[in-house]
Amino acid sequence: MRAIASALACNGILNSSSTVATAASSTRSSPPADDARGERIAKWLARAGAASRRDAEKLIAEGRVRINNAVVTHPATFVASGDVVMIDKAVVDAPQRTRLWRYHKPTGLVTTHRDPQGRPTVFDRLPPALPRVISVGRLDLTSEGLLLLTNDGALARTLELPATGWIRRYRVRVHGMVDERRLAALAKGVTIEGVGYGPIDAGLDARKGDNAWLTVSLREGRNREVRRVMAHLGLTVTRLIRIAYGPFQLGTLPRGAVEEIPTRVLRDQLPRA
Repeated sequence: MRAIASALACNGILNSSSTVATAASSTRSSPPADDARGERIAKWLARAGAASRRDAEKLIAEGRVRINNAVVTHPATFVASGDVVMIDKAVVDAPQRTRLWRYHKPTGLVTTHRDPQGRPTVFDRLPPALPRVISVGRLDLTSEGLLLLTNDGALARTLELPATGWIRRYRVRVHGMVDERRLAALAKGVTIEGVGYGPIDAGLDARKGDNAWLTVSLREGRNREVRRVMAHLGLTVTRLIRIAYGPFQLGTLPRGAVEEIPTRVLRDQLPRA
């Protein structure tokens, strides 16, 4: 995808030249016509791992982002080398080279930086030496398995999009009687309570009494999609493990462990066009 190639190129992943941008250039309310003047502040903050692009726009709307001590009033304000960006008067470090990690998420953790209910989060349990990272998609409280983490919010957003075409693959334990014909029919997509879900590849791996293991693959990864589709088939999900996200596999990574994906592997696995 061109968006991925562009994101990586500006971080030195797809070419040998390194990009060192430190902050934004001006606080104009309307964006300049020439992108060569810098990088849009919302994108810059996302690449810096300070917030997703959507959250960065919220921070800007709330007047919490400053460039050279002037409040940013428009998310299309551009960032140039040498300026200083702050959120709530705390300086944001410039985006570093794009990095990606595999994390084996256990159950009982929510995939958010702050939980209003005070539940433990994925980010509470990460090694302190890790830089600030953002998850590529989410796994809910009772789901486990592969969660990709990156310091580049723009890349995270791109990899989450269905248009990227990356398949999410799960091992799913269900309770109930599995109808293999209905499983196969999911390949045509399914509509549940007015919500349309795209094609899902689901197959029966093993069955013992009223319990079965399935392998489920999909491209969209909507919130609780697997659980809702299985419930539509009269099946209750009792365990949900993500074993692959695009070309990256959970493999034998221990539960709770984090492992960085080498830059060379990252470069080779991501599409360039």
